[in-house]
Amino acid sequence: MAYDESNIRTLSSIEHIRQRPGMYIGRLGSGAHPDDGIYILLKEVIDNAIDEFMEGNGNRIVVTQEGQKCSVRDYGRGIPLNKLIECVSVINTGAKYDNEAFQYSVGLNGVGTKAVNALSKYFEITSWREGEYMHAVFERGKLKEKKRGKGDEPNGTFVAFIPDDDPSIFGSYSYNEDFIRERLWNYAYLNKGLTMVFNGKIIRSQNGLTDLVKKILGEDGLYPLINFKNNHLEFSFTHTNGYGESYRSYVNGQYTSDGGTHEAAFKEGILKGINEFYHKSWAAPEIRDGIVATIAIKVMNPVFESQTKNKLGNTDVRSWIVPEVKEAVIDCLMKNKDIAKGLEDKIINNEKVHKEEAAVRNGAKEKAKRVSINIPKLKECRYHLNSASQAHREEAEKSMIFLTEGDSAAGTITQARNSDYQAVFALRGKILNVQGKNRTEIYKNEELYNMMIALGIEESMDNLRYGKVVIATDADVDGFHIRILIMTYFFTYFEELIEQGRLYILETPLFRVRNKKENVYCYSEEERDEALKVVKSAEVTRFKGLGEIRSEEFKKFIGDEIKLVPVTYDSLREIRQEMEFYMGDNTPERRDFIMENLLDGQS
Repeated sequence: MAYDESNIRTLSSIEHIRQRPGMYIGRLGSGAHPDDGIYILLKEVIDNAIDEFMEGNGNRIVVTQEGQKCSVRDYGRGIPLNKLIECVSVINTGAKYDNEAFQYSVGLNGVGTKAVNALSKYFEITSWREGEYMHAVFERGKLKEKKRGKGDEPNGTFVAFIPDDDPSIFGSYSYNEDFIRERLWNYAYLNKGLTMVFNGKIIRSQNGLTDLVKKILGEDGLYPLINFKNNHLEFSFTHTNGYGESYRSYVNGQYTSDGGTHEAAFKEGILKGINEFYHKSWAAPEIRDGIVATIAIKVMNPVFESQTKNKLGNTDVRSWIVPEVKEAVIDCLMKNKDIAKGLEDKIINNEKVHKEEAAVRNGAKEKAKRVSINIPKLKECRYHLNSASQAHREEAEKSMIFLTEGDSAAGTITQARNSDYQAVFALRGKILNVQGKNRTEIYKNEELYNMMIALGIEESMDNLRYGKVVIATDADVDGFHIRILIMTYFFTYFEELIEQGRLYILETPLFRVRNKKENVYCYSEEERDEALKVVKSAEVTRFKGLGEIRSEEFKKFIGDEIKLVPVTYDSLREIRQEMEFYMGDNTPERRDFIMENLLDGQS
């Protein structure tokens, strides 16, 4: 292949973003996941408005989404008019390099709105400053019109955009209002005094992070919240009767879903503060098991591990977060005897539970040793999350394990998978219903134990071996039952896996509509009916199980066309109530509910 001067190209800022969108927004997607690119574009615009609020300029942000179009109006200072066009079209142009203009900001690399502009088929922006305005319209990053004039609008900025539905960018997509609303509520919790309006509905938090923890917990906290706030650090936490640890961490208003140095320092500060107050040397699991916590910090120069800003990398934050958290915890416990008593009772109970687990674990030590060497029914992949070098981190993040039922389905997936990134763990069938059961059940039940060891999460979620844990069951009654049993297992014992956005459900087609010329795969009866209108003289195949789909066909369903539905929740209290109702020992109430709904369905 020829290689000379003609192969060398210099791309403009906009061209580079359009050719390598993943470098700037992390992922594309169809809008089915809250981290898909269309939401990242909206986030980038809102971040600029939030940065203005954090600097004390404008306490109202109006967000509108209608069809493919989104708009954001803030009432901050407005972008300087003479630099407006450069600020949204030339990389490394912006005011956030100047600490006098922006002390605390998420977007420090001058990319955000440029990426929105480049990846939108329509982008308009207007800035108002002191009775003047500048307006510009772009298409796929290219300036189409601009206008400057006088206007009596309040200071601020308006941005509207339509993400590019060209197949090389986003293709077919749609917004989920719930994902947008959830993100806006996070902004509100982190910015007390800010009013956000989404499609006409007001979103506002009176008490900041404490409102967020109360939303997650309801009334399930074992003791009143431990709270602390100063100008650069805010945190709130309590414990529940559940297992595992649940953290939500933020930097300059940005949700860091993968944690980072600030979250690690926060955990260390809690550990040191509690041990010093009680004059103990409790291990981290005794103190942290069952914790639900939030932390938000402000730093002048945040360093994130990627453009999507999911994980903080600043090592210097530990030096001040650890002592401030430690002292704040000690101060709160000294002033609140009820909190101190409730926390101590929880830790003592954790000790007791962990000793019981250790006894069961030690009793099965030899068996565990054999299993850890060769886990039955596990087909491994090449890259793993917990052992990846920095050079292979991207590959490791793509790794996933399919939890599937039976040898037939496992065989289909194993033949169709990419063995670099995709592992398969076959279940014998319906696993034990663990709702309301002690964690020692994991060590008594071979299948539950093997699943935990396969994932690498026995000691800590930090040792998780796969970027995604995917439930892959048949689309029938038995398959749905197994799906619920697996979700119950994770919600009961490994809630943090769900909190981190690692648990998914695989969607596979229910029907194949085909004739001699084309195949159409349909995920619902509605799609099947639509396909029958287009595909003439078609035959319809109903897939009753994953094992019925040929491996050659299945490759696309776990390859480029994979459809994954994230398992999420808003409130711990609500999800636990639902689990207790549907999976707990309340047979008469559940029977009555089923009978009533069966009758409703027949009417």
